[in-house]
Amino acid sequence: MVMKPLPVVEMRGVTKRFLEVTANEAIDFTLLRGEICALLGENGAGKTTLMNILFGYYACDEGEIRIKGEKAELASPRDAIARGVGMIHQHFTLVPSQSVLENIIIGTPAGFFLNMGAAKEKLLRLQRRFGLQVDPDARVWTLSVGEQQKVEILKALYRDVDILIMDEPTAVLAPAEVGDLFKTLKALVEEGRSVVFISHKLNEVMEISDRILVLRQGRLVAERKTAATNTQELVNLMVVRDLLERIEKKAVPAGEIVVEIHGLTVADDKGLEAVKDLNLVVRSREILGIAGVSGNGQTELSEALFGIRTPLAGTISIKGQLLTPGSPLAAIDAGMARIPEDRIETGLLMDLSVEENLILENHSGGDFQSHGLIRFPAIHRFSEELIERFSILTAGRDAPVKSLSGGNLQKVILARELSGRTVLVTASQPTRGLDVGAMEYIHQRLLAEKERGSAVILISEDLDEIFTISDRVIVMYEGRIMGDVEINAAVREQIGLWMTGVKS
Repeated sequence: MVMKPLPVVEMRGVTKRFLEVTANEAIDFTLLRGEICALLGENGAGKTTLMNILFGYYACDEGEIRIKGEKAELASPRDAIARGVGMIHQHFTLVPSQSVLENIIIGTPAGFFLNMGAAKEKLLRLQRRFGLQVDPDARVWTLSVGEQQKVEILKALYRDVDILIMDEPTAVLAPAEVGDLFKTLKALVEEGRSVVFISHKLNEVMEISDRILVLRQGRLVAERKTAATNTQELVNLMVVRDLLERIEKKAVPAGEIVVEIHGLTVADDKGLEAVKDLNLVVRSREILGIAGVSGNGQTELSEALFGIRTPLAGTISIKGQLLTPGSPLAAIDAGMARIPEDRIETGLLMDLSVEENLILENHSGGDFQSHGLIRFPAIHRFSEELIERFSILTAGRDAPVKSLSGGNLQKVILARELSGRTVLVTASQPTRGLDVGAMEYIHQRLLAEKERGSAVILISEDLDEIFTISDRVIVMYEGRIMGDVEINAAVREQIGLWMTGVKS
């Protein structure tokens, strides 16, 4: 007789409200011992909120939680960790000024004396076991986004949790790293541990999960055994509308040169050359896709383009006019819009309202000021128009932007950056961590900018995204361009080789 796996988590009738918005409504959720259960749903469906309740970040307004058969009152993450629950968040919870090792041991029992040597050795053993290599002594602020995600994973594993919640853990990992992570997860469940896997990448969900739960508008709408479903059914359950199977990409001939880069060399935060003598031209009505594994100079290139980082050498011209190095204002005045790779850290001011974030770059302009006085009615009209035009789901223009889901945070950035007359859009990982509906929306917005006459630079580690909307693709490896090819002539295998540093 085959024994049915025991539930390690039981959430019954869980409801959570934020002002007028109901994030979770009477949800019943069960996690079994030794399984990987995937949570699917569009941004704002309530997945992360539900797991934040299980991890003690939020208290539910109604409902009951049982962990390993015992009723759990979770007043804080410390209570959840004490019961063996760990969570890896989509948006990092690291201390930038501290080292990797210091971040990992924060909050762990240490006794009277902290044995850093023993802690480091334990961390190194975990790195060897799970293939997650990061310098333990490096300061977190010097790490790439992908490296910071590895630290988050190691931080949870260090605590030896047996219930692991993973919120978009692969969003910043290269394909090889995803494969290593999946081996890790399979090893964990073989030991009897349980995993909640939140992801918008349906192919990953189908590969790694045993069971799938679908949330929509705060409610649990479906449960499927992974072996008994397919990606098309899951998409239909998530969005209740037919998504375009292929984005309509109109054939638009490229126009005049918009961006011209000559001999650009840029240092990273450690003072090492991250971009090396780079030459590049991008034309109007062209989407240039920049592919590559995280940490090969893409971030530094994007920051140099927008003036956040001053180059060591080289020039950047927009429509024939040299940009002032290290001046974001010069980039904005030249007609550049920027979608940063980290919407939380560098894209938005999370404690400000939706309206305040929408006017960040033009609050001092003539439209919003008169004789030194702020024209609040004009600002209100502007923000309400953008909220409607970009379909931002929010409790109102005065709602704190931190109350929005990831997809709606990205829409706030899009609304702010694309509301004016732009000639160049630089978009770094614009759909990272977003659901299929939000991805489609952003891709269509970028295509619309191209058709309107802008040049678009798309920096992405997702080859599907690159091939979906790009007209031309280059691959960066160790700060240099390994290859440059029109998308119609691009071969995935060759792109993959370039990404690993193999020229041919």
